[in-house]
Amino acid sequence: MMVPGRVCVKVSGRDAGAKMVVVANVDDVFVEVVTRGGKRRKVNKRHLLPTEEVIEVEGMTDSDIAKKLEEA
Repeated sequence: MMVPGRVCVKVSGRDAGAKMVVVANVDDVFVEVVTRGGKRRKVNKRHLLPTEEVIEVEGMTDSDIAKKLEEA
């Protein structure tokens, strides 16, 4: 389930193997994620493998989310 705060691993594309955190659902196909570098991207849900980890992202900046992702 792609809920905000879910830590995922990108399985295809140039960022394959990178951990990302879902911050918003864009539509039925895409989600908005924050990468370890603190950049926001729109990613196809089929390219993400969700993990069991969930980070609280409500009210946090992208750089704060990236720091939490490094700790996870």
